[in-house]
Amino acid sequence: AAAADIWQQTTGNMISEGYGLSETSPVIALNAPGYQELGTVGKPVLATEVKLIDDNGAEVPLGSAGELAVRGPQVMRGYWNKPQETANAMTADGFFKTGDMAIATASGTYQIVDRKKDMVIVSGFNVYPNEVENVLASHPSILECAVVGITDAHSGEAVKAYIVLKDPDQALMQTKEAILHHCRQQLAAYKIPKVIEFIPQLPKSTVGKILRRQLKTLPSS
Repeated sequence: AAAADIWQQTTGNMISEGYGLSETSPVIALNAPGYQELGTVGKPVLATEVKLIDDNGAEVPLGSAGELAVRGPQVMRGYWNKPQETANAMTADGFFKTGDMAIATASGTYQIVDRKKDMVIVSGFNVYPNEVENVLASHPSILECAVVGITDAHSGEAVKAYIVLKDPDQALMQTKEAILHHCRQQLAAYKIPKVIEFIPQLPKSTVGKILRRQLKTLPSS
């Protein structure tokens, strides 16, 4: 949201989000220009069926998060020479399981919550890193951030935030307290980062995607 706001202030135009994967090229859903719902990826394109399912393959109720599964002409036939991986990725009725968690809105659009494998489970409650990152990114001291799950003896997992500050020379303890206060205003208690670590930069792929898996291997400072 913070990036989208800066874009609109700078250009006078809204970002039109869409959604697709390599296995569903080019897209599953789009926001039509002039009808954008910021924070959603829009509605499925023509001839494309989307459903949100739980771990047992049953559809979840409207407003609940589920794994986005899709069937349509843009969906791959399978992974080349990998029949078992193909079988694992498909439902019995031919829907491809994307690995992304999403929520359907009342208007028929879809909001991508996070990657299923990145979900953090704190005392039985699901925490989606993207939600925590969105809140963190709106703090004026934060340049960029990433959230991962870490092992916790009490809650099973806990939320850890890696943060790059705009001004690395500012007082870290005071900044940390200000960030935690900011989180308490907008997040349920179990979603608030238990650990905050300030680092000079985040590990990224060649296309600028933050590599959460690499963060989990970094030694704690």
